[in-house]
Amino acid sequence: MPDTVSSPPNEETVKNRIFFKLLATFLVVIAVTAITLDFTLGSAWESSLRAEVERDLTQKTLLFAHRVETDRTHSLTEIAAQESLAAGARATIIDASGNVLADSEGNPAAMENHASQKEFAAALAGKTSSNERRSATLGIPFLYVAAPISGGAVRLAYPLSDVEAVKAQVRRKMFWGSTLAFAAALLVAAIASTFSARRLQRIVDVSARIADGDLQARVSDSTFDEIGLVAAAVDKTASRIERTFAAVHSSQHQLETLLNSMQDAVIAISADGLVQWANQPMDRLIPQRARLNAPVVETIRDPDFLAAVKTATNARQVKTARATSIVPGRAFDVTAAPLPGGGAVAVLRDLTETERVEKTRRDFIANVSHELRTPLTSIQGYSETLLDSVPENGAPNREFLEIIRKNAARMSRLTEDLLTLARVESGETRFDAEAVPPIELLHDAEESFREIARGQGVELQIENSQNHNGGPEALPAVSADREAIHQVFSNLIDNAMKYGRSGGRIVLGARPSPRGIEFYVRDFGGGIPSEHLPRLFERFYRVDKARSRESGGTGRVLAIAKHIMLAHGGSIRAKSELNHGATFVFTLPTA
Repeated sequence: MPDTVSSPPNEETVKNRIFFKLLATFLVVIAVTAITLDFTLGSAWESSLRAEVERDLTQKTLLFAHRVETDRTHSLTEIAAQESLAAGARATIIDASGNVLADSEGNPAAMENHASQKEFAAALAGKTSSNERRSATLGIPFLYVAAPISGGAVRLAYPLSDVEAVKAQVRRKMFWGSTLAFAAALLVAAIASTFSARRLQRIVDVSARIADGDLQARVSDSTFDEIGLVAAAVDKTASRIERTFAAVHSSQHQLETLLNSMQDAVIAISADGLVQWANQPMDRLIPQRARLNAPVVETIRDPDFLAAVKTATNARQVKTARATSIVPGRAFDVTAAPLPGGGAVAVLRDLTETERVEKTRRDFIANVSHELRTPLTSIQGYSETLLDSVPENGAPNREFLEIIRKNAARMSRLTEDLLTLARVESGETRFDAEAVPPIELLHDAEESFREIARGQGVELQIENSQNHNGGPEALPAVSADREAIHQVFSNLIDNAMKYGRSGGRIVLGARPSPRGIEFYVRDFGGGIPSEHLPRLFERFYRVDKARSRESGGTGRVLAIAKHIMLAHGGSIRAKSELNHGATFVFTLPTA
C-alpha cells in the first residue's frame, strides 16, 4: 500500500497559528509585567504613602499633646474638637486609668476604658506609639497614634480609606494600561504573523518543490533574522543536494555505460526476488528481455542460477554455479554476490566457446599423444636394437644411438602423461571410489618406491605421528580409488626424489583435518621459493627449467595429481621454505 503524505498547511492556517501563538505570548508577558509591577512598585508606593501618613499624624499627635499640656483657656472637649478638625482625624483624650476624658466624635461617658488598647498602653508607659487596625464599627482601617501627657494620654485616629482609594485607582490605571498594551500587541501580532507566515509559506513551498525533484528551487530570503537563517540553510541544502544528485547521476550513467559495454550479462535482484536492473548483454541473452520489478524466475528459470542468487541473498556470501539451461546449447559461469541493501547481483559469463576451445585442446593433445605413441615406440625399439648390435667401443655411433633412445623414452613418457592428463581433465577416466584405510594407501606407496628411493640414496619412511586419535592406523577410512591415489603418491614421491633428494629423506604420513583425512609427502631438500607455490599445479609449469630438463621433468605430474584430487572431491596444496624442504598435502573425504 503506498505511503500517504499529508499536504502542508496553507498560508492562512500558518498565519492563524503564528497569530495566536504571538498573542498568547504577548498576553502572558503583559500579565506577568502587570502583576510584577503591582507586587513590587505598587507595594513600595503604598508602604511609602503609609509611612508618610504615619509621620504626619505623629507630628500632629505631638502638637495635640502639647496643646493639652499648655492650653488653659479651652476645655478638653473643645481642644479635642479643634484638633480633630485641624488634623482631619478623630481626637481622643484619656486619663491615667484609661477612662475617656474627651472625644471628638463620641460621648466620653458612654465609651469603654481604653487602657488595654496597644497604642494607649504604650503612651501611658511614656512612649509615643502607633497602631493600625480595622474599625469594628465602621469596617475601615484606621491608623492610631498616641502620645503621653501629664496624667494620661492623647490619640489621633486617621482613616486609611483614602489610601485604599488611591491604591484602587492606581490598579485601575494599570489595568487600562495593560488593556492598551494588549491592543497594541494584537496589532503587532497580526502584522508579524502575516509577514512571518508569508515567508514561512515560501520556505514550505520551496521545500515541497525540492521534494518533488525541482532541485533548482530557492527561497532567496535576504533578511538576517531566524527565518532568514532557515531560508539560507534550505537554499544551501538544496544546492548541496543538487550537486550530489548530479554527481550520483553522472556516476550512475558511467556505471550503466560500463556495465552495458561488458561482454558478460549482469542482473540485479532485490531481496524479494524482483529484477531491479539488467544490462544490455542480459537483454540480448534473454529473448523476452528482463522485465523490471518482475520476479526473476519469469526471466531466468535455470535452477542452478536461482539457487546461487538465493544463497547470495540469504547467506550474504559470494556463490558460484554453472548454468546450462538459460539458453539451449550454451553454458554459463554464474557468480552471485550480495548487495549492501539486500538482494544480490549476478554476473553470467558465457563459457560455451571457452569450453569448446578447451575440449578441442584436450582432444588435440590426446590425439597427438596417441598418434605419437606408435612411432615413438618404434624409434625406441629400433634404437635399442641398433645399440645391441653396436660394440661398446663403437663411438660415436653408439653415443648418437643412446641420445636417440633417451629422448625417445622421454617423449614416450611425456605422451603417456599427456594422455593421462587429458583423460582425467575430460572425465573420461572413471574412478571407482571405495572405503580404504589411510594406512594401506601409505604402505602401498612406501613398498612401491622403497627400493627405487634406496637406489638413489634416499630413505623413504612412514611417519607415525601421534594425535588424539593415535597414529595413521587409527584414522577412519577414506573414499578413494586405490590406483588413482597410488598414482598421486607416485607423482609426489617421484617429484620429491627429483628435487628434494639432497635432504636424504622422504616422509609419508596422514592426519585428521576438518575436511577429512590429510595425507602429506615431505622432503628435506632445498625447498621451493614462495613466489612459485601458487602456480606449482599448473600444466607444464616448472620452478627450475634447467634442473627440470636435466631430470626429465615437464611439470605435468603435479597437474595430474591435482585433477585426480578434484575428481575425488578433495584438494591439494604445497608448503615450503627455502632450505627447509617442501611438503605436498592432499585431502580426501572420509568414507
